[in-house]
Amino acid sequence: MIAALLVAGGSVIGQERPEPVFEKDGELIKGTFYYEDGSVKQEGTYKDGKLHGEWISYNQEGDKEAIAQYANGKKAGKWFFWNDNKLTEVDYDNNKIANVNSWKSEANIVSND
Repeated sequence: MIAALLVAGGSVIGQERPEPVFEKDGELIKGTFYYEDGSVKQEGTYKDGKLHGEWISYNQEGDKEAIAQYANGKKAGKWFFWNDNKLTEVDYDNNKIANVNSWKSEANIVSND
């Protein structure tokens, strides 16, 4: 059992995981987070240490999975989520869900490009 833990622990320590990158962008700090293979997982901005502005999440193939909006650390505005042939729009008001709409396309009309 101890040998298995040491082997498992050693394999985790041996793997290089891309560290997030933070860059100053005017009043904002842009953060970019990565998958283990180096592809972009998520990117967005902070203001005064809080999530602020647009955040985009990607799958490992580089396709958008979600676009979110924050205002001073609170969920705001329209958020969009893509999966399979479905687009979901979630509207936030005062950090709470105000409305949800979903569209499904049998003919792949809805695109995440």
